[in-house]
Amino acid sequence: MKELENWVEEQAKILKPKEIVWISEGEGKELENLVTQALKENFIGGKVLYELNQTPFPHSFLHRSHPEDVARTEHRTFLSFKDKNLAGPTNNFMGIQEAKELIYNLSKNAMEGRKMYVIPFIMGNPDSHYSLPCVQITDSIYVAISMCIMTRAGKVALEKIKERGKFIKGIHSLGNLDKDKKYIIHFPEEELVVSLNSGYGGNALLGKKCIALRIASYKGWCEGWLAEHMLIIEVENPEGKKFYFAAAAPSASGKTNLALLSPTLPGWKVRTLGDDIAWIHIGDDGKLYALNPEAGFFGVAPGTSSKTNPNMIKTLKSGKHLVTIFTNVALDPENLIPWWEGLEPDIPKPKKLLDWQGKYWDSSSGLPAAHPNSRFTVSIRNCPILSPEYDNPKGVPLDGIIFGSRRSSTIPLVFEAKDWQTGIFFAATMGAETTAAAEGKVGIVRRDPFSMLPFCGYNMAYYFKHWLKIGKIAKNKPKIFFVNWFRKKDGYFVWPGFGENIRVIKWMIDRIEGKAKGVEKEIGIIPKEEEIDLSGLEMKREDVEFALSLKRDEWEKEISDIEVFLKSFGDELPDEIRKTLHSIKKKFKNI
Repeated sequence: MKELENWVEEQAKILKPKEIVWISEGEGKELENLVTQALKENFIGGKVLYELNQTPFPHSFLHRSHPEDVARTEHRTFLSFKDKNLAGPTNNFMGIQEAKELIYNLSKNAMEGRKMYVIPFIMGNPDSHYSLPCVQITDSIYVAISMCIMTRAGKVALEKIKERGKFIKGIHSLGNLDKDKKYIIHFPEEELVVSLNSGYGGNALLGKKCIALRIASYKGWCEGWLAEHMLIIEVENPEGKKFYFAAAAPSASGKTNLALLSPTLPGWKVRTLGDDIAWIHIGDDGKLYALNPEAGFFGVAPGTSSKTNPNMIKTLKSGKHLVTIFTNVALDPENLIPWWEGLEPDIPKPKKLLDWQGKYWDSSSGLPAAHPNSRFTVSIRNCPILSPEYDNPKGVPLDGIIFGSRRSSTIPLVFEAKDWQTGIFFAATMGAETTAAAEGKVGIVRRDPFSMLPFCGYNMAYYFKHWLKIGKIAKNKPKIFFVNWFRKKDGYFVWPGFGENIRVIKWMIDRIEGKAKGVEKEIGIIPKEEEIDLSGLEMKREDVEFALSLKRDEWEKEISDIEVFLKSFGDELPDEIRKTLHSIKKKFKNI
């Protein structure tokens, strides 16, 4: 504890806050007082929190961030190592001395006139060997409240810090929100993250992407485990048997909807253990186990509705635990109800709306009322389908790992990798098509290995090798599957998606149990058409055939694009991935 107190004092001497406030509980009266204070406070452009209508959305509040601070800032996110090669070709690198000098100059007096909140928190179940005690300091009361929602904060973390004698350090200051001085810098070797001049959640809630992925992935590489951008679900069949899956997917590829799936097949149940991050380790029995280190959801609001994700809507309206914060959504000013595109018909669009910046929205402007990256922060304990295994300190044994892509062509609805090495190859080269909103061009494939491109805390070529090594050590490894819910025919999605995705998961379970044979193709094992349960679904077999088909010309282009992408890793690329590429390339040439 003395080390913690000394570190806080050292940072206070540089940042010069007017007061230091320690978070000791993270809930109850302490959290209530923080919210009351935030409702009164103003910061650069407006109030920190606005109270919402407590009847439909109990314990819920609205937050608006600075208009130029609304998303993660990848080009201003850096890794700092002694050896530049550890950052690899996909990360931004900054030398340690340069980074420390930059941080010191930007941090001097950055908290002057403000409170400095000291937030002890722990990622993962405190009883888990893999949990990580951490401390973040911040001058944002919004961040302090959000960290209480997203992590296990307060006394439980302090006790674990005292027990272990060490902790991961996080320094955050809003500064003056100067976008040209915005930096998120990671020092994996000394387990430190510094974030300056941003208040957006992904840049400021340091327990999330910064610690639970970038710092943890490096730590996992050193110690023999994995920190992954994955959801975790429990699937129960009609006979009551349970199966566990982890799944990764790039942005806008159906990840959150899968995490809180409402199955359409009678008798099937899906429960969530997490929607975003999974830490995976090898258990004493040689199997892979996964646990969720977070305690909340930080989800994208637009598109979330009772049609796409009814369980998330129920979670947002529960209000049983802690508080819920909506960030940069639109607001019905008369009824004080949050609103976003895609919410209808749950909540019809009001005649008058304040947009995400608090201005009256003009529907003829062509602009969305809610920011496309508007968010909600809510306790996972409010989720109506939370698995009892969520708090298991050992995690859950994985039966399958799913990788999803958003592709209008090429990638079939589902296939199983024939072996671990092939699975790692396809995971290392997966991607999603860009949208006009994101990139200005439609249909450009952005490769996102393992859905970890922005979050891997070290050289990604070493990361591929690490996955291959895990596969050699683990016994009874989970099967690796790939899905694409977004394949199109004549401009329309072939597969209905959402709750119907249980039909694909059912096939995966049939493969795990040896009940489905499938058909071996060039890329792996694809279902026989009759193996996909279409009972109660109005879908033609010819459409199923199309969804599962492989087209030689599309795959020739895919392989060519993959070759170009893999060249960026140079000589560090594992030989196993080169050999798999050559093997698959040869198979398509022989068709």
